[in-house]
Amino acid sequence: MPAIILFNKPFRTLSQYTDASQRSTLADYISETGFYPAGRLDYESEGLLILTNDGRLQAKIANPHHKMSKAYWVQVEGIPDEAALQQLRQGIALRDGLTRPAKAELIPEPPIIWPRNPPIRERKNIPTQWIKTTLTEGRNRQVRRMTAAVGHPALRLIRYRVGSWTLDGIAPGEWRKINV
Repeated sequence: MPAIILFNKPFRTLSQYTDASQRSTLADYISETGFYPAGRLDYESEGLLILTNDGRLQAKIANPHHKMSKAYWVQVEGIPDEAALQQLRQGIALRDGLTRPAKAELIPEPPIIWPRNPPIRERKNIPTQWIKTTLTEGRNRQVRRMTAAVGHPALRLIRYRVGSWTLDGIAPGEWRKINV
């Protein structure tokens, strides 16, 4: 039966089952067999990673041609002004081309944020701000590259939503299996 696993990937965990360097992987958390990531979430990022046992569903979730939206909470250095947010909304010229327009808005710290180990680096004289951004593509480290391009490097990045699936009720390192 086709199913998905909603996994809250912890910071510094690879989106794969093995690693020659002995870093934390999916195998440290997920006991179900036959499930593979539908897309990736980089080692330094946290949050929702979807795994599935259905190849067609995996392609639909991961392939940018399907334009499945993904929402991120990003804690950035400094406080972006409206011009920086507008740049994100229009698309950013990166080395690998112009990004699709993103939704971007300033938000208060999300209510379900958990402590990160180690904590982000903070500078006493530079404030931080949370941004909610929604993309319909998924290039390598795209959100980090976009926020850096507008002058606000990402200090912490949490993927909150993929399509209609969210992190709600799933603690870091925990997962929930859903039949689809």
